[in-house]
Amino acid sequence: MKKSWNYTAAAAALALAATAGIAQAQTTLRLSTYVNEADIRYQGFQHFADLVGEKTGGSVKVEIFPSGTLHGWSEGVDSVQGGVSDISWINADNRLPCYAVTSLYPAEINLEKQIELDAAYAELIRAEAANAGLVPLINSNYTYDQEWWFEEPIADLGKLDGKLVRSIGPLVSLMIETWGGEPVFVAPKEVFQSAERGVVDGINMGVATYSSWKLWTVMPYMVNANLFYGNIQYMMNKDKFDALSADEQAALTAAASETETWLQPLYEGWVDQQVGNAVMQGGGAAVSIPAEQRASLIASVRSQWDAEADNACGADLAGSIRSLLANHAP
Repeated sequence: MKKSWNYTAAAAALALAATAGIAQAQTTLRLSTYVNEADIRYQGFQHFADLVGEKTGGSVKVEIFPSGTLHGWSEGVDSVQGGVSDISWINADNRLPCYAVTSLYPAEINLEKQIELDAAYAELIRAEAANAGLVPLINSNYTYDQEWWFEEPIADLGKLDGKLVRSIGPLVSLMIETWGGEPVFVAPKEVFQSAERGVVDGINMGVATYSSWKLWTVMPYMVNANLFYGNIQYMMNKDKFDALSADEQAALTAAASETETWLQPLYEGWVDQQVGNAVMQGGGAAVSIPAEQRASLIASVRSQWDAEADNACGADLAGSIRSLLANHAP
């Protein structure tokens, strides 16, 4: 009898341990990002994953997949809807028509309160995201470093004279075409080869991504233009989010918000350092355009883009987005 009791007790202990193990890792979320591990933003995703683990007591685990290993640049919605990833960056996509034309918007922005601006923008497009089965989760510090590069100095960004320029979305393509160039789509991890082989004459890209892919060596001349607000959202599969407990949902949302605050000064400092290093080492140059030229370049596309936004979002929502940006103007 004693031996049988010990056997039963041992089995019960194993069952309890197994149950505890399940409670420790009920949900694993696959986070897909195009940034590589040399990018400061990768540390942000690691921080986010750590916070999620802490805040949920280990019941939710975040696994990070860098360098676009789960899906390509334009496949974020497909990836999240189809279960390839659970959290991914979302590019301009026709299933999110308002987001597609407002996640980049021609406007000069004061970035002192960027985190608040990004959060307010996320709320404005939350309903559209829900209709596509998505939940906005993390806002990218995108506006701060999205700039332009060329192999040689360029006299006027508004006179591209037929240059092939890498574009990241509809607004940038409109800018390039309006200024006499031809937009070319190239995924982030393919830009180095494209620039090296002369597939493109210029590049529009974030400084952080540009630097982490070592692009200063192929196109070292940077034009610091500050021509638009940009917010690349990382969204989560809504069904997966709704399946979490209320406490887990709150923990995930809080971890995302705290990560944005934690990362912003590190991100901005790292971006500035990359530009400074490139210039100081003699391999790069960075020039800023005058305020008057900036206003002229924005004005050259603004009216057309306002009409695009009204059509995609409806006049009321488009107006709310424009009012938000106006409230954060310099």
